[in-house]
Amino acid sequence: MSTWVLLRGLTRESGHWGHFPELLRERLPGARIVALDLPGNGRLNQARSPARIEATMEDCRRQLLALGVEPPWHLLAMSLGAMVAVDWAAMHPQELAGCVLINTSLRPFSPWYRRLRPANYGTLLGLLFARQAARGREQTILRLTSRHLQPDAAVIEDWTALREARPVSPSNALRQLLAAARYRAPVQAPAVPLLMLGSARDALVDVRCSRRLARQWGVELVEHPTAGHDLPLDDGPWLAEQVGRWAARAGA
Repeated sequence: MSTWVLLRGLTRESGHWGHFPELLRERLPGARIVALDLPGNGRLNQARSPARIEATMEDCRRQLLALGVEPPWHLLAMSLGAMVAVDWAAMHPQELAGCVLINTSLRPFSPWYRRLRPANYGTLLGLLFARQAARGREQTILRLTSRHLQPDAAVIEDWTALREARPVSPSNALRQLLAAARYRAPVQAPAVPLLMLGSARDALVDVRCSRRLARQWGVELVEHPTAGHDLPLDDGPWLAEQVGRWAARAGA
């Protein structure tokens, strides 16, 4: 049985995958799907988020081993989670059967103003420190990360419930940002099968970050022409289809 481990991004949790795990199961019959929370998020929201990607990666490894899930694993990860996946592949390639990286950005390949678009800095700081109701915060996040859904989309109710049940502290959010800013990826591609997926209309992270990394590492990149940063939300069926095709070609 193949195991696919799902990793979300900055301050987001396993619950934010929504219906995507079910879509992935349909494309990968018989696969075990495990959605982890990064420390400080979701079920681990009371934990202290590490200020380094390397420590977050090691925490995720411990979670899987504690669950009794044996390697090799496939990682499907987006944004900050994809940084964790890259470090995992670089440090423990023998544990991984493959990685799918979604809308990530990495030093030293892309400049800071593409890794996180400056037009969003004020909004992101407001999310961290401004007093705002949970629903309003989630509507702001939807506006930043989706190109397909409207601010009154039904998913807002789910996201608001997640925030109220398992809030991420401002200090943990800052440590996650610091970890992302500090992390420096290897110049050479890790010795693990890789697929990169990007959203051409990502308003948060410039898709040119994915393009640059794919060229540097000689990795296949498939772009969605209209989706935003949260690709699983904007077009989960398309994402599951791409993963299924790649897994079939790779013999996974």
